[in-house]
Amino acid sequence: MPGVRILLVGCSGFVGRALVPLLLERGHQLTLISRSANPLPSVRSPQVQRLQANPADAATWQRSEIQQALSSAEAVVNLAGEPIAEKRWSEAHLQLLRGSRIHTTAGLVAAVAALPEGQRPQVLISGSAVGYYGTSSSGCFTEQSPAGSDVLAGLCQAWEQEAKGAASLCRLVILRIGIVLGADGGALGKMLPVFRMGFGGPIGNGKQWMSWISRPDLCRLIAEALENRAYQGTYNAVAPNPCSMTSFAETLGRVLGRPSLLPVPAPILQLLLGDGAKVVLEGQQVRPEHLLQQGFAFEDPELSAALGRATT
Repeated sequence: MPGVRILLVGCSGFVGRALVPLLLERGHQLTLISRSANPLPSVRSPQVQRLQANPADAATWQRSEIQQALSSAEAVVNLAGEPIAEKRWSEAHLQLLRGSRIHTTAGLVAAVAALPEGQRPQVLISGSAVGYYGTSSSGCFTEQSPAGSDVLAGLCQAWEQEAKGAASLCRLVILRIGIVLGADGGALGKMLPVFRMGFGGPIGNGKQWMSWISRPDLCRLIAEALENRAYQGTYNAVAPNPCSMTSFAETLGRVLGRPSLLPVPAPILQLLLGDGAKVVLEGQQVRPEHLLQQGFAFEDPELSAALGRATT
């Protein structure tokens, strides 16, 4: 599916910084919808159009230039969502977390449904998260596992439910994304300065699971799911080798040549993030069963190599 027109929503941050250049390399034409007037300013290409709008606002999808961009798009990638674990989960922040995901996806799907059949995109890639499964210190989750019952699991269920409204309109791929590893953002971006100073260590008791994926592999997966019609349904977007927090800290320390002996006590994180600390202090062991069945070839299946590549 080379050289297609792709509408990108929520792809102007940490993942987008790698995804957009990759899609350009593959010859695609891109339209970015972002609240920023100039998202990804380092990307300069006549193949990129930028539209400033808040995708969580239902009125956005009624704007003529947005409708035109959507009707001319052959594919859509929707990764919209405020960061989960960066602020305390006040009721106002929870509303922001929900709205940025649920309202955005609902508005997008409704706009697709309103298009004449011949003008609808052929595929929608929609984000979700491994938080769908809830947390567990002993369970192992595949795409067939039931949803959890905590706040984040409920958010992911509602998010996915809105996306499933597109299943009768186009090919739908839902990606339940794990912890994305890249040096310039996400969890690793926050940990690197501390580890490089020699003060790194596991967060909490260190026994919680981390289901991760390297940013290059996530971007390759999105590109492949766009181009390969065999991709359809729900996939766990994680590497095949999840690890404990202790193992992650030890591996990162070893890759950097720094000690990793100073744990971050759970109460400190809870003081800073409130309920949001659950995302870091608790985890889940998630396996990419459907991706392995699909034959997706991970370039970074092992944590040590993934961290080495990300930090060099």
